[in-house]
Amino acid sequence: MSGRPMRKLLCFMLPALLLLGCDKQSSTFDSGASENRASVERKKILAPVAEHTPALAKRTKRTYAGAEACAGCHTEAFQSWQNSHHDMAMKRPTPETVMGNFDNAEFDYFGTVSRFSRDGDKYMVRTDGADGKPQDFSVAYTFGVEPLQQYLIELPGGKLQALSVAWDARSKEAGGQRWFHLYPDEEIKPGDPLHWTGLNQNWNFMCADCHSTNFQKNYDTASKTFASEWSEINVGCEACHGPASRHVEWANAPEDQKAVYGEHLGLEVSYRDRLKGAWQMNLETGIAQLVNDGGSANIQKEIQTCAQCHSRRSTAFPGAHPQSKFLDHFNPALLSDGLYHADGQINDEVYVYGSFLQSKMHGAGVTCSNCHNPHTLKIRAEGNDLCAQCHLPQKFDTAEHHLHKTGGDGALCVNCHMPEKTYMQVDARRDHSFRVPRPDLSMSIGSPNACTDCHTDQPASWAANVLEEKFGKPEPHYGEALFAGRYGLPDAEGRLLNVVMDEAQPEIVRATAVSLLPRYLSQTSAQVLQVIAQGDDALLHLGLAQALENVPQRIRPAVAIPLLYEDEKVVTALAANAMAGAPMEQYPEEVRRQFNTGLENYQISEIFNSDRPESLANLAGMYFQQGQSAKSEKYFRDAIDLEPGYSPAYINLADLYRATGREQESEQVLRDALVTVFDKTPVEHSLGLSLVRQKKMSEALGFLRAAAHSDTAPLHYVYVYAIGLNSQGKPQEAIKELEQALVRFPGDRQILSALASIHHEQGNEEAAQQYQQQLR
Repeated sequence: MSGRPMRKLLCFMLPALLLLGCDKQSSTFDSGASENRASVERKKILAPVAEHTPALAKRTKRTYAGAEACAGCHTEAFQSWQNSHHDMAMKRPTPETVMGNFDNAEFDYFGTVSRFSRDGDKYMVRTDGADGKPQDFSVAYTFGVEPLQQYLIELPGGKLQALSVAWDARSKEAGGQRWFHLYPDEEIKPGDPLHWTGLNQNWNFMCADCHSTNFQKNYDTASKTFASEWSEINVGCEACHGPASRHVEWANAPEDQKAVYGEHLGLEVSYRDRLKGAWQMNLETGIAQLVNDGGSANIQKEIQTCAQCHSRRSTAFPGAHPQSKFLDHFNPALLSDGLYHADGQINDEVYVYGSFLQSKMHGAGVTCSNCHNPHTLKIRAEGNDLCAQCHLPQKFDTAEHHLHKTGGDGALCVNCHMPEKTYMQVDARRDHSFRVPRPDLSMSIGSPNACTDCHTDQPASWAANVLEEKFGKPEPHYGEALFAGRYGLPDAEGRLLNVVMDEAQPEIVRATAVSLLPRYLSQTSAQVLQVIAQGDDALLHLGLAQALENVPQRIRPAVAIPLLYEDEKVVTALAANAMAGAPMEQYPEEVRRQFNTGLENYQISEIFNSDRPESLANLAGMYFQQGQSAKSEKYFRDAIDLEPGYSPAYINLADLYRATGREQESEQVLRDALVTVFDKTPVEHSLGLSLVRQKKMSEALGFLRAAAHSDTAPLHYVYVYAIGLNSQGKPQEAIKELEQALVRFPGDRQILSALASIHHEQGNEEAAQQYQQQLR
């Protein structure tokens, strides 16, 4: 479980709302949930995966045997794994596993005092409950171990919730050995989804997938309860190697029968081929090269297994095993604004995978285990010795290269090429894109750089000059194109197209450019998207599928239909949903069949995640596109009932009422939302538009102004407010708003067009021509 400041969510990324041996010798929270359609669908998609070699097709399916079953033969690996972060991911609370001070310690958070104590063998917390009143809670599990440890509390309905008061497990010298709150600067009260009893601190959805082995969420929509199950409560051997019962059989089988268990010795996946990889130092470049990779699929196999947890993603379809295709189960974030800086550096918590895919190391064939012991999880060498495995010290570990005194912090490779950012107040994590510092990009697109992160008394221009004098003029960077795409610069389309078409760029970068391109669609870029849709690049398919809502309806089938035939289950589901409102009867039977399969999978995915308001609203949007207004309204209401602070459900329900001629009901929904939601800005904007449609212009402008002047307002809100001002005979105020917006979003075509138009209307031809020229 992760803690983030202010109103940000935790630990996951959901798809965009589209309205426009002991198998399961497990712990179980039995909620007594009633059987309904969601339960039936859930059971269908949670059926155990049983993929075997042909010789074993009729034998028993693989089941989970537990880590102890591995210890007898794999003693060294088992002992290395014990007390690792994987082993300690979750534990029952005991004196050996609890790090925090439960000796009647107290912690004061905005006047709410939490008390940590012991009651025999129980570890107790007295703190504010969901109703705001102090209550005594028993710790069900420890959660994590270092540099902080959280504690899980079991609440009714099978829910496990993570306390927001955590233990700083660092040494006293490092500032640790204390209780602290994950949101120290903002008072999080009961009812807030970020409160420890709230939706966004729920372990069953937010955390369990990656902190347990063979986890099954088992959420029942009707009763809103969980009956979650797992094989092991921590991250055991089988989380990475797959269910081991067949492997245990192989180990105990007579020699003459072992062959029947296949090349993986009864396991679903083996990483042994990676050991065939051989590296050879290139003395000219000083960088080792992979001369035998054991097969590129073997390299990707390891990375894809790690990515199942070490990535910012949502689980679209459960039941992933280590050998599973990543995009058959998970919907990963690309280099999205808010998660990453425009140049791809980490901003929010993104958990390594998206960063590593950008790196030259990934392109060269480096895998996670080249640097990390997969059992202890520790790095394989300390300091620059780790990098010296592949980078010749005589060339790189010198003042000539790193420009710092040898032996100092500035001489550490990671401080320049893997800068840290601290999350959850105390958890410093390094960027795994292994990039060259680019202070020049700090000046042009505002991304951070490692140089002035340390030399805080110097501007980025100083650092850029130093590096250019030493290493020459920096090369163009994809961050400039992504920045242009994010903020609507005049040359955004051309820059994005260059990145998309450049196969030398990392695939995740190209996929991100694909996801931005529909905002600037021309005949050329539409044709490029068609080529992408019919190509073989899985992440590019994902980038397009995630952005189909921005493709105009008239040409959407041309790019969405090819995606229905792709191999990635998440991609086909997203593509089908984007086609939900299309007249499918006009297409051939084969297309309809692919569409129906994809849409069914989309429904199954959202039902699986129906413990979240996002998924309920996604289902509502799908039914709205299909013209099923009553069903859509029900799901929007369900989303609001589940989380009254979730603003998109109110906004889209109001839009449904508007589309069905119920404008006054639309207005009332939005006014109700202002009472309950935490992010009022989009609600104020939508309410303003509703009042405009009802010709209540004076009141409408008040709400549009509030939305446009919010710190979180997108550019479009400012544009709408300015147009509203101009329509009410206030052109000078409109111009002022638009000019201020242009400072934030230089070159935005919508703003420039509006400025040119309003100045022309006012007879200011010189100013109008200036803005028109910028448009050209």
